[in-house]
Amino acid sequence: MTDLTNLGVKAIRDGVTGGDFTAREVAEAFNAAVAEAADLNAFIVTTPDHALAAADTVDAKRAKGEHLGAMGGVPIGMKDLFATKGVQTTAASHILEGFTPQYESTVSQNLWDAGAGMLGKLNLDQFAMGSSNETSYFGNVASPWKKDGANAAMSPGGSSGGSSSAVAARIAPAATGTDTGGSIRQPAAFTGICGIKPTYGRCSRWGVVAFASSLDQAGPMARSVEDCAIMLEAMAGFDPKDATSLQMDVPAWEAGLNADLKGKKIGIPKEYRMDGTDEEILKSWEQGKEWLRDAGAEIVDISLPHTKYALPAYYIIAPAEASSNLARYDGVRYGLRDLPEGAGLQDMYAATRAAGFGDEVKRRVLIGTYVLSAGFYDAYYTQAQKIRTLVAQDFEKAWAQCDAILAPTTPTASFPLGSLDADPLTMYLNDVFAVPASLAGLPAMSVPAMLNGDGLPLGLQIVGKPFDEQGVLNAGLAIQQRAGFDTQPEKWW
Repeated sequence: MTDLTNLGVKAIRDGVTGGDFTAREVAEAFNAAVAEAADLNAFIVTTPDHALAAADTVDAKRAKGEHLGAMGGVPIGMKDLFATKGVQTTAASHILEGFTPQYESTVSQNLWDAGAGMLGKLNLDQFAMGSSNETSYFGNVASPWKKDGANAAMSPGGSSGGSSSAVAARIAPAATGTDTGGSIRQPAAFTGICGIKPTYGRCSRWGVVAFASSLDQAGPMARSVEDCAIMLEAMAGFDPKDATSLQMDVPAWEAGLNADLKGKKIGIPKEYRMDGTDEEILKSWEQGKEWLRDAGAEIVDISLPHTKYALPAYYIIAPAEASSNLARYDGVRYGLRDLPEGAGLQDMYAATRAAGFGDEVKRRVLIGTYVLSAGFYDAYYTQAQKIRTLVAQDFEKAWAQCDAILAPTTPTASFPLGSLDADPLTMYLNDVFAVPASLAGLPAMSVPAMLNGDGLPLGLQIVGKPFDEQGVLNAGLAIQQRAGFDTQPEKWW
């Protein structure tokens, strides 16, 4: 039998449906792979019984000749930002350690309804704040990739670093991620996998621990464009419990996949050629243009003039929303409570939050509280919201000239864990190419392109029009077919 852990979502689903192997055999293979990969620290909690129970349900359905569902027989990793009924949900923080929800997030429920099972809860940057998966209370996640000839542990990206590491290491065929300012796309690029952030509102935010509510969006991470299309179809859909959910039918993205881009125009934003961008990243971008040209697309130059203001605006808006969202963690209702002897209510708030939040979370809460304070609201927050509008208008104007945009996903390849600890601003620059699409709420995907000179993956990013996930997936498929990226990291864990 084929090594089941080398199979992706489509191959597993079709294999289980066709009787090539059982869902239980798949679940057992991935449970064993997860158990062997503890050195990656990709999972906070493992749930082998959940994966087996879901598999047995799928096998029983097949025995009765019933439909197995779009994800039937596929065990996945669940980012520990999604509430899972009866299973600890921490957002990788100390303040939520031990919190067990009595409800299921809409996205995870949609996946279970589609036949998926859960291998466990994946590690992440604390409250999804970070670009390297080094801010988790439960320890750093290591990428399965290493530089050629070196032994230093590399960053899997963030905040969805547990997701990217698990999928790249073949210990999960796919995983959920969330993207606020690049947290699906950047880790996907760092680890040589695919990841798509859909249009804001496509996937429900209900039951997802909030970071920045006007930006947060769930999406799939998998080893191929086809697998992302299948999983996104299962995750998405209108949810009356989420006021920002799009009341639109979910398109048949898998059935609509088509790598023929004849008649399509792909925009190349001149402002994305930034100082400090790695030469090999620029080389991969040039190669990406050639691949899309070969697929029949016309390459056109476009301008997104407010790009340089997007990152500063993001790092005002996102912390502002975080400072409001994280006010609920006070030691009163759930999670950690630090109550010094003889302390009053205010002392308990302070002690609980001091002990429960990590340094990066505290940094962003402080920034957010500052920019929302009476004397600075107009000078910072209001100005940032104006810039957000201008960034969105730049994209609107660009759509008159092109159907999708090609750009690098990140300015560099992955870096060693610990190498940027002392420099938060350099860390924030990892999101420079990802943030504009987030501010505008647009669908955007990272697809692996090639390895750099150090043997590390580089990703290319496709940004699409609102609601045009199909166009993004199709352009991604065209790149995937021409890049032929199938390199696996050498196993060291």
